Amino acid sequence: MTVPAAPREIPPGWYPDPNGTGSRYWDGAAWTEQVGPALPVMSPMGPAGTGAIVDEWGMPISPRSRLAAAILCGFLGVLGLHRFYTGKIGTGILLLLTGGGLGIWWIVDFILICVGSFRDKQDRRLLNW
Repeated sequence: MTVPAAPREIPPGWYPDPNGTGSRYWDGAAWTEQVGPALPVMSPMGPAGTGAIVDEWGMPISPRSRLAAAILCGFLGVLGLHRFYTGKIGTGILLLLTGGGLGIWWIVDFILICVGSFRDKQDRRLLNW
């Protein structure tokens, strides 16, 4: 008999077993008899063994600085330099050729950067100032 691998995401209702092994289902009022495999360990450094820094949803965070991207976008956004900085070369060239998307695209990017929703080429959010 093989032991099932730990899930990549923790399903709703499943928590580490209070008895110390595996996981157990909490139905909202009490622990049930349902048991499962050990849950993945989530820490600020990401799932066990990855070393990636993660956000509140367990997604990796970009190592790029949000402050640097905001400054580049705020002062030179029409040239698309913030896009080049985050690895988005193709859209950076488009911004460069269209004057920041006619002045609208770079403003939207600036807002996204400031609120922490802008993503780099690997689809990681820029969160670190």
